[in-house]
Formats: sequence, C-alpha cells, structure tokens
Amino acid sequence: MKIADILGVKGGAVHSVRPTSTVEQVVDRLGAYGVGALLVGDEHVAIRGIVSERDVVRGLREHGAAVLAMPVTAVLTSHVRTCTPQETIAVVMARMTTGRFRHMPVVEGRTLVGMVSIGDLVKHRVREMELETGVLRDVVIARH
Repeated sequence: MKIADILGVKGGAVHSVRPTSTVEQVVDRLGAYGVGALLVGDEHVAIRGIVSERDVVRGLREHGAAVLAMPVTAVLTSHVRTCTPQETIAVVMARMTTGRFRHMPVVEGRTLVGMVSIGDLVKHRVREMELETGVLRDVVIARH
C-alpha cells in the first residue's frame, strides 16, 4: 500500500497556523481539530515548520506557562521531513520511527496534498497484514 491509499480514505485536509500565532492559539486548534500536530506556514503556503503536542510540552518545561503567549516559532520543529503519495507505507513508517516523529506532510512536487500520522500508517499496515493473512489462510484451506 502507498501513502496515496491512506489519503484516499483520510482525505487531504491539513490544519495549519501562521508563524505569528501564539502557542495558546496552537493549543486551542490542536484541541478543536483533535489532531496531534499543525503545519506552520506563511502567506505563500510555504512550510516554515511543524508544531506538535510534544513541542508544546517541551516549551512548557522550558518556559513555564509564559510559553502560551509566545509565538509558535519559539517551539516549532523547523526541519520538516516530507513524503510523497507514491511512497510505500512501510518505507514512510520506517522513516518516522527512525526519526522519532509522528506526523509527516505529504507533498507532490511543490504542492502539499495531505498529512499522515504514525497512527494512520499503523492502522493501514495492520489492515494490509490482515488481508495477507486471510489470503494465506484461504490458500491453506484450498489445498486440503
């Protein structure tokens, strides 16, 4: 299965904030959207970074409650790794596991087409393994 298969089910909606947004606004949006990360982009839709729940927690540890009034640029992760819709789920899952991050924007050329989480990948990989197991079971039963 490919990342495009996940986006086909999940859709390509990506939630984002501007670099001038405060961490408090980020927390509000994370909760309102029920997501674990937001892209940080400028008016030209260029990816400036990604901010996750983990980034907010690290900011709280370092700055205390004062972090809530700071701009998201104070806590975001600026090095954002991306994938393409044509990459396999297994390859992207390995990259996320090795890099120890949970969210990855999906780009096609220079266009942002979606975002996947490690949870999305695991869910689809489990479904893929269940299908493979079913096929193998059917082959074994057919031979007897």
